[in-house]
Amino acid sequence: MARTPSNMLPLGTKAPYFELLDTVSGKLMNLDNLKGKNGTVIMFICNHCPFVIHVNSQLISLANEFQSKDISFIAISSNDVINYPQDSPENMKKHAVTEGYPFPYLYDESQNVAHAYDAACTPDFYVFDNMLELVYRGQLDDSRPENGIALTGSDLKHALECLIAGKPNENPQKPSIGCNIKWKN
Repeated sequence: MARTPSNMLPLGTKAPYFELLDTVSGKLMNLDNLKGKNGTVIMFICNHCPFVIHVNSQLISLANEFQSKDISFIAISSNDVINYPQDSPENMKKHAVTEGYPFPYLYDESQNVAHAYDAACTPDFYVFDNMLELVYRGQLDDSRPENGIALTGSDLKHALECLIAGKPNENPQKPSIGCNIKWKN
């Protein structure tokens, strides 16, 4: 497994706008329609990455917990589907349904959105406040496939709790680690 760290976009960055295909509904969705009243989590994930597979259950759990607190969750896959057909929109839809994703799973065919967010790996997490300004980027928690550390979602959960409470997140923000985004040639 390649271990690629996230690029750690500067805090305060405004969320780049996007309009992408939701692979489950078949509809175009955009940031303005999907953003949450209290905040928005944007996750770059894919179907086949062992790092994403490892955290899927925690992503679903956190989304179910925080969507009821007006935090929106948005998943985006930007992988090259020519060389990685397991990440095609059809397979994304099957994967989202099988996993029971409670959030849209968008396809970034042009990879422009991944570039705009400076995304580097899957999973890569970004938390924006109600003004769409970046307040957290980095890892879900310290757990990785085969490292024996329990999956808790503690880093992302703490960032969301701080956001809802209106207090600064004083915890260190560590880069996510995962498979590199599969860029087109």
